[in-house]
Amino acid sequence: MNTPYRKFANLGKIFLVAAIAAIAGCAPVQERADADKPSLLIYPPPPDEPRYAYERTIYGSADVTPRKNDAALKRALTGELERSEGLVKPYAVAVHRGRIFVSDSADRFVKVFDVPEGRYFKIGDDELGPLTKPLGVDVDTQGNLFVADGTARAIMVYSRDGKFLRKIGGPNVFERLSSVTVDSPGQRVFVTDIGGVSSDQHKIKVFDSNNGTHLFDLGKRGIGPGEFNLPRDVAIGINGQIYVVDGGNFRVQVFDRTGRFLSSFGSVGKQMGNFARPKEIATDASGNVYVVDAAFGNFQIFNADGDLLMFIGERSERDGPAHYMLPSGIYVDEDGRVYMVDQWFKKIDVFRPHALGADTGFLAKRAAPIK
Repeated sequence: MNTPYRKFANLGKIFLVAAIAAIAGCAPVQERADADKPSLLIYPPPPDEPRYAYERTIYGSADVTPRKNDAALKRALTGELERSEGLVKPYAVAVHRGRIFVSDSADRFVKVFDVPEGRYFKIGDDELGPLTKPLGVDVDTQGNLFVADGTARAIMVYSRDGKFLRKIGGPNVFERLSSVTVDSPGQRVFVTDIGGVSSDQHKIKVFDSNNGTHLFDLGKRGIGPGEFNLPRDVAIGINGQIYVVDGGNFRVQVFDRTGRFLSSFGSVGKQMGNFARPKEIATDASGNVYVVDAAFGNFQIFNADGDLLMFIGERSERDGPAHYMLPSGIYVDEDGRVYMVDQWFKKIDVFRPHALGADTGFLAKRAAPIK
């Protein structure tokens, strides 16, 4: 029922979102809080063997675009701060060769932070393929971007530089999108349809990435093996295993390439290795599995068999490295760096494998300052 009251209420929401975006979208560059102790920048902290190091946080465009050589002097003389276009409500992240794609569901764009090129731009204002509510994102080996648009109920596909290429699905195919995942060869697209309380559409739909042909579905609503209750995200393992975050059943389920159920791990609880509010999932080149938990304020790392290895992060009302209030998206890039999105603090934290040198990999390449 579309009453006049609802029309005005919806219009008010649109104006409110626009106002928030305008205020938060371009703000002065501020000094950010660091961790209280240097040891907290290594994970796990001593005396355990270090596995990851906190590397940097991205809040906005000024964190990747080159600064002018006289910026510090100008700030000292005039007090004027550089301007930075920030994140309003980041949701998910994907990375290709140092180019970081972050969906911003409130600002209705995918915001792109290219560290090696020192470039910032936005995707989603293409007349042929506008975005309305970008949620999950992923990239293929060529850097093409796949975006799950929650309002359009479709997967929007763009080139690495933001040119709209094609659309997969639509309102007649999906009910309530949450994420999209592309396999390593870039041949199959896995779309998570989260369903709802009164829906049976709790499943993973699989498509041909080139022509959008529907190939098969994974799961149905339920609590048994291979069944889902509010699935959230998908990741593909090194041998083609399909890992699905089964949010309402507090577990990760594992399938083979054909969709045959193999195993599951996790259960509801407060201990590490349990889940309370699992969100997105990622895998690395060694087969390890990374799962974000919004209630714990961290991401847990498991091996391919589901054994807990370690965790990074803590729930906190104070921003800082590995401090999270509302974490959501996660990604592991070609070099093994881990990217963690927090919606509350409007940021992306980056963690480097401890064995990887700080001057190694795509993110180590930085654009020169502007003269």
